[in-house]
Amino acid sequence: MSVDELADENRSDPRAHRTSRRELLRRMASVSLGLPLTPWNTLLAQATAANRHKGSAPLPPPATFAPEDEQLLDDLEHTSFLYFWEQANPQTGLIKDRCNARINDTGVVGSIASTGFGLTAICIAEKRGFVPRDEARLRVLATLTFLWRTLPTHRGFFYHFANIDTGERLWDSEVSSVDTAILLCGILTCRQHFDDREIVQLARAIFDRVDWTWLSEDTALLTQGWTPEFGFLPYKWDYYSELMMIYLLGMGSSTHPLHPDAWTAWKRTTFEYDGLRYIGSFAPLFVHQYSQAWFDFRHKRDKYADYFHNSAIATDVHRRFCIELGKTFPDYSDDLWGITASDSDKGYVIWGGPPAMGPIDGTVVPAASGGSLPFLPETCLRVLRNIRTRYPQAWSKYGFVDAFNPLKNWYDQDVIGIDTGITMLMAENARTAFVWETFMKNTEAQRGMAFAGFSSYSPVVPST
Repeated sequence: MSVDELADENRSDPRAHRTSRRELLRRMASVSLGLPLTPWNTLLAQATAANRHKGSAPLPPPATFAPEDEQLLDDLEHTSFLYFWEQANPQTGLIKDRCNARINDTGVVGSIASTGFGLTAICIAEKRGFVPRDEARLRVLATLTFLWRTLPTHRGFFYHFANIDTGERLWDSEVSSVDTAILLCGILTCRQHFDDREIVQLARAIFDRVDWTWLSEDTALLTQGWTPEFGFLPYKWDYYSELMMIYLLGMGSSTHPLHPDAWTAWKRTTFEYDGLRYIGSFAPLFVHQYSQAWFDFRHKRDKYADYFHNSAIATDVHRRFCIELGKTFPDYSDDLWGITASDSDKGYVIWGGPPAMGPIDGTVVPAASGGSLPFLPETCLRVLRNIRTRYPQAWSKYGFVDAFNPLKNWYDQDVIGIDTGITMLMAENARTAFVWETFMKNTEAQRGMAFAGFSSYSPVVPST
């Protein structure tokens, strides 16, 4: 089945608005074999010690924005935070997967990924004064308590979708490796930001019970999920994507760690477009963004790549690709571009490129440029500024709606937690590097990157 046929099938499905991007993408994935595991008990202590004494190259300062652009980003972050604060059950802390921003949305479908982004959003909001520290701390504490005591898990991994009021598993959803990873990144960010005894203890307990070795019992490649009805899903994390956070967290575990061979097991396929080469996948732009919302890859590389620089190239390639599409869809330009998995006027669609995938029709997804702000700050900000100024219907009480199509005069009613989240986190990283600096204080993050073989370096700046 082709990508377009999958999209057509999804648009005809009455539950399409509930379907996650990874659920659709995994249907396009191939099954791969892994690498054998070997004993390695002493590596954990060695990697921790080596990382502790490793020097770091000076990092570039965050981008400097004009006062009016700072105000735009401040408004964007504040409104985005309100989504995570208001569209949550304050007793459980679980946050809706999406909501209609034009009405009083009474839905109860939450996702652990949205909750992970939301926990990080609370840290940003407390830092920026959007919410008092005591209120932020209590919300985080309530969330972690519910996650530890009540929300169903399997081997420490969480189900993708849950009722925000009860924690009940919804839609026979899978135990999700990537969505659990996003949630854990939010939890670890809270642990460092609040430095509160109860939060620290809960965060450590939740992280330490995750059995990463269960995902890799007979292979170095991790499975994308598991259900009690059918067991492991037949799809592996085998190609470059948002998988980096999963493998790095797993290798950083002190209780059930992945073997370092897992980092070399997945494929890094090279693409070329308009003379630019980069590691990528046949997948939308978000695969370059998610891991880098928390893990700081700036001026670091493993034996394969500088992934931050790689994502900057991929973002610029996507911009050029959209501008070329402007011959067919005249709304696309250097001031208005960005296609990634999103809503459309016909339902949720997996689309992007290059190469072109999905039934591209001129729809613009603000999270495509918003989630890439640290990679190309001024380039991406120009798009957001243009959307905010020229397309007021694309703005809501929770920031940008998920998608809109100027050619069809269609504007989404919904915001989606993970798209709002990646925009908010990357906006803050572009401005202050706050999420990176906070998250990377975690020993688990440092240890995972050490096992993966990352080292700091000073990139060569081309002479002008």
